[in-house]
Amino acid sequence: MILQRFLIRLLTMIVTLLGVSVVVFVIIRVAPGDPIAMMLPPGATQADIDRLRALYGLDKSLVEQYFIWLSGVLRGDFGTSISLRQDVLGLVLGRLPATLELSVAALLLAILIGVPLAILGAREQGTVVEAGIDVANGAALSIPDFLWGLVLILLFGVLAPVFHISGRISPQLDLPFATQFYLLESILRLRLDLTADIISHMFMPALALALPLAAIISQLLKISLKEVMTLDYVTLARVKGFSETQVILREALKNAALPTLTLIGVQFTFLIGGTVIVERLFSYEGLGNMAIDAVINRDLPLIQGIVLVFALLFVLINLAVDMMYALLNPRLRHG
Repeated sequence: MILQRFLIRLLTMIVTLLGVSVVVFVIIRVAPGDPIAMMLPPGATQADIDRLRALYGLDKSLVEQYFIWLSGVLRGDFGTSISLRQDVLGLVLGRLPATLELSVAALLLAILIGVPLAILGAREQGTVVEAGIDVANGAALSIPDFLWGLVLILLFGVLAPVFHISGRISPQLDLPFATQFYLLESILRLRLDLTADIISHMFMPALALALPLAAIISQLLKISLKEVMTLDYVTLARVKGFSETQVILREALKNAALPTLTLIGVQFTFLIGGTVIVERLFSYEGLGNMAIDAVINRDLPLIQGIVLVFALLFVLINLAVDMMYALLNPRLRHG
């Protein structure tokens, strides 16, 4: 049952990626603007333009361009960036770790904020405390992540400058990193000075991304807990003398967490997409920031590479969540 589900999801993933590649390829080529003209000085001749068009394969038909690009992608060749004149795959993989670290940090913050609020709301249901949590969740959801970013910059970057408001790490520090996973590597190397500096740069963009997701987690988990707490086995736990907090933590939480786990996986993909604007806002050197530069410069190969990598992340995360749900749900696990 699980194997069949996996194969179906894998086939769906392949079809989705092909669909995304076609849509992105067509859209960015029919959009106004000529990337070749942006590369050349004002006095360039038509011969210079034609030569560059031939170099980047833009002199061929749209169908030919797509299949040439797709065959290159299948070989691991995403082309050469028009604006940066570097290998697209190398550029994307160089920025991807920063975005992944930021996204995972935001997800952990969202869980650390949302789960305790949900437990508190379920424990204090029908009281002013639950009403206050609902109001806070509504406020967090009504403000988009980039506006939270502006608020955090004003509070903790200007009025009370506690955290760094731009960049990924202080430029004056010695960086003995072998990979682009700065936070992970600094922890493994026990370079706590670098870890503290990286977290100081990462905290505000991660929190801006985390707050709306924390509100969603809090609301859904609280609703699930309130439903589970009406079941017989929870009532039996109360009869045995467990406190309300013990009932929630020991009995209700594990069964209420399953739908929330699925939601977290789905929302995590949207969180990664939200890094585009937040990274730009905080000048964070991630894939989202590079994507905006690529769009501004009409860098077609780089845009295609970034979008394809984002799409691959989305489908892989959804596949992992679907498989995890199937493993954790006994009804699906045993057919």
